[in-house]
Amino acid sequence: MSAKTDQTSLFTEDDITGPVTCLGLTFKTDSERREYFREELRKKLPELKTIEGFPIGSDEDIIALSDPPYYTFCPNPWLNDFIHYWDNGDNNKIDNKEPFTADVSEGKNEPIYSAHTYHTKVPYKAIMRYILHYTDPGDVILDGFAGTGMVGVAANMCGVDNALKELGYLVDGSRIIDNNKNIISTKGSRKVILNDLSPAATLISKHYNTPIQKGKLLNDFEEIINKVEKEIGWVYKTKHTVGSNKLYGRINYVIWSDVYTCPNCTKDIIFYKEAVDQEGNKVKDDFNCKNCGINLSKNNLERVFETKFDDVLQVNVKHAKQIPVKINYIYNNKYFTKELDDVDLDLINSINDYKITSEIPLNAIPDGLNTSQPMNSHGITHVHQFYFKRALIVLSKLYGEVNQRKNNASMKLILQSIVGTLVSKLVRYNMGNRGNGVLNGTLYVASMVAEPDVLKVLKGKLRDLTKVLFVENYNVISGVQSTNSLQLNENSVDYIFTDPPFGANINYSELNYIWESWINLHTNTKNEAIINSKQEKGIVEYQRLLESCFKKYYEVLKSGKWMTVEFSNSKASIWNAIREAIEKAGFVIANVSALDKKQGSFKAVTTTTAVKQDLVITAYKPLQENIEKMRNHQNTPESAWVFITQHLSKLPVVMDNNENLGMIVERTPRILFDRMIAYHVQNGLPVPISSAEFQNVLAEKFSMRDGMVFLDEQVIGYDKKKISKKEFIQMSWLITDETSAIEWIRQQLLNKPQTRQDLHPNFMKEIQHIAKHEILPELDALLEQNFLIYEGKEEVPSQIHGYLSSNYKDLRGLQKTDSKLKEKAKNRWYVPDPNKQADLERLREKSLLREFDSYKTEIEGNKKKLKQFRTEAIRTGFKKAWSEKDYEAIVNIGERLPEKVLQEDDKLLMYFDNAQIRLGV
Repeated sequence: MSAKTDQTSLFTEDDITGPVTCLGLTFKTDSERREYFREELRKKLPELKTIEGFPIGSDEDIIALSDPPYYTFCPNPWLNDFIHYWDNGDNNKIDNKEPFTADVSEGKNEPIYSAHTYHTKVPYKAIMRYILHYTDPGDVILDGFAGTGMVGVAANMCGVDNALKELGYLVDGSRIIDNNKNIISTKGSRKVILNDLSPAATLISKHYNTPIQKGKLLNDFEEIINKVEKEIGWVYKTKHTVGSNKLYGRINYVIWSDVYTCPNCTKDIIFYKEAVDQEGNKVKDDFNCKNCGINLSKNNLERVFETKFDDVLQVNVKHAKQIPVKINYIYNNKYFTKELDDVDLDLINSINDYKITSEIPLNAIPDGLNTSQPMNSHGITHVHQFYFKRALIVLSKLYGEVNQRKNNASMKLILQSIVGTLVSKLVRYNMGNRGNGVLNGTLYVASMVAEPDVLKVLKGKLRDLTKVLFVENYNVISGVQSTNSLQLNENSVDYIFTDPPFGANINYSELNYIWESWINLHTNTKNEAIINSKQEKGIVEYQRLLESCFKKYYEVLKSGKWMTVEFSNSKASIWNAIREAIEKAGFVIANVSALDKKQGSFKAVTTTTAVKQDLVITAYKPLQENIEKMRNHQNTPESAWVFITQHLSKLPVVMDNNENLGMIVERTPRILFDRMIAYHVQNGLPVPISSAEFQNVLAEKFSMRDGMVFLDEQVIGYDKKKISKKEFIQMSWLITDETSAIEWIRQQLLNKPQTRQDLHPNFMKEIQHIAKHEILPELDALLEQNFLIYEGKEEVPSQIHGYLSSNYKDLRGLQKTDSKLKEKAKNRWYVPDPNKQADLERLREKSLLREFDSYKTEIEGNKKKLKQFRTEAIRTGFKKAWSEKDYEAIVNIGERLPEKVLQEDDKLLMYFDNAQIRLGV
């Protein structure tokens, strides 16, 4: 697709010479292309309005901001047309890639990441590594929770030599080579479909991924700034006195302080003057009232509210009292600080008397979780009240000038980069310790606010943004709607990288409301995937919304292809909601890695619901032929082995940790069994095999190494890699329940068979994290039900013989029947071979089912919750009840479990949710 266009049409009404080709149509100019498709969009709007997530706003605002067919600020009706146009004929290409398992670390301190102050962004350099691994040039990538469009940026950067070299890769022609001289990918941009529910986010995304003539943008916008400066630059003048000379400097920022009342004498307390240590530049923990002398702290003060006339709303309003206390200004390129003088106070009076004639947003702030703080603490009820009058005057002039320009979306992006936070009352005064700034991920008005020079901030952002607008071609297509309603054909996407909302961490629609008020387009929150009591959405509603989105992802992703889900939340219940949504949609999880963003936001370092390291979940869509095989062989063991064979082919063969080789937990028999069960349950298939049978047959069908399972063609590569490594590193298990306790013991015994006396001291140290509800069997019971002990009668088992002969010189070369060897081996516990493991599984399952039956008896005739229980017994009981289609038993027990336990245990939640669906609950 070609687009020979001088992009000045993005900022002015100038016509451009062509020709311009778009979706097979040829236009004389880019302006002609845009206007043609705008008219087409206008015709389609009535139908598009029926699609979930259509934004709240007027048709004219949607059309004016859109650049169709590439970008629409509503559902984009041309998505399938572009995919058809991009088709490279590789639809039947087989994907033999393993999951990308490296833990990625990429920082935020680079221009593209910091150019716009959006709440969250995944560093595009991190995303590049995934795109390079999973895709080839020309492949189609989808992100339905696109935010500011970093996936689009990353996809474009895959064709930029310098960006690839910054990742540490060597670029040799079209080949991309890593440090080990392996060819890892092919250079070239990928095609991307972006979508988000938020118009504000999409506006940012649009311009990070749009061809733009930066020089023209800078010139046009600087012309506007100069015009506004000449007209109202006087609002930033302040007197600078040198001797008897009265000169004028330029205000950098004004410090405003909240006013409180003393609880003892009721006199006003100006917070900045009384509570701030001027020499130490810090807020005092306590201080004395200058009037009555009583000792005070901020916690026992009450804000003073005053009633003033709001000349924008033309009504009296009650606001927290704020007064200007100091001015930081610039004179002759030097910074000074002073208290306000008569000239400054006269200026403020003049500003307050100024009549704003240009349009500014009059929107009332919606009742929300984040909006409650400014409402309650400062009486802010409308968007314009987030700004001091001086800022409103300047912003109204800027928007007035921009609104007179045709095709002004790029200019509105520049303005939007500052209006949401950087020039509002959300800017905290940091007492000179560091730059003034806002708290990310919240709407917080502090007790001391720094009112900045809007024009200065704007000039800085203009420079920042124009530095990062680099795209030359339209490789990225986007729209605004709910992800679950994307109008994409089935099996049309090659790869998905997505960053969904993290439960209740960030309320995007609330935080975006200020930005969106300036462009007159708002998020339709009906299908916003979030936990928010104001929207009456709890974890169940959140999970269902995510599930509907992942089902759409599953539908449009090509068979056998990959999806990467970046996720940041330390709550187990939210993690399980994400995992459950992914698996219910039909995906199979193959790997979980870490993404370190290097810097923590405010949320990440101060709350328990956010984490500094994000998780990256890798999942795949099973091949259609395997799905059909499993359905054709349902209720037979063959269904299980079809799944396992495919799943093993999708798992990494080695976990390479520099000099050592690491355990791949997904390849362990227990996890493989869990994955197989989960897939069958989530997809409405009967569980085809018991745990004992599974363990028994697994070793016959597949190769075993270091407690892991491999396909025959994989084990050769594993053995070859292991020879070059110094050591095999076992997984470290944190014991929190019976399952993790068994795995911990297994790891202890796998390479070192031990006596009960050897194990017991360490076991007691490790069980400090057991949940309160969990009844953990004694070590003796765990050993008897899951492992074998050598009693000294028959020949020494291979597992013990191998350990002793390797670690004791005097035992080397002895036969397994040697009395000396038998004596040393006696009373040692060891991991059984698969045949004996199957027998143990049967015995253990009987014991657990007896325990489960006792819980069923315990809840009969009462409504009490189960307070303590063996979670493993509940899991085993649920599995048996599911196989017998006794869904009522699952629901009855599930309803008696503590809600927290149910939401945080993936297996229990899976059975409970699906049993409810079967019963129509």
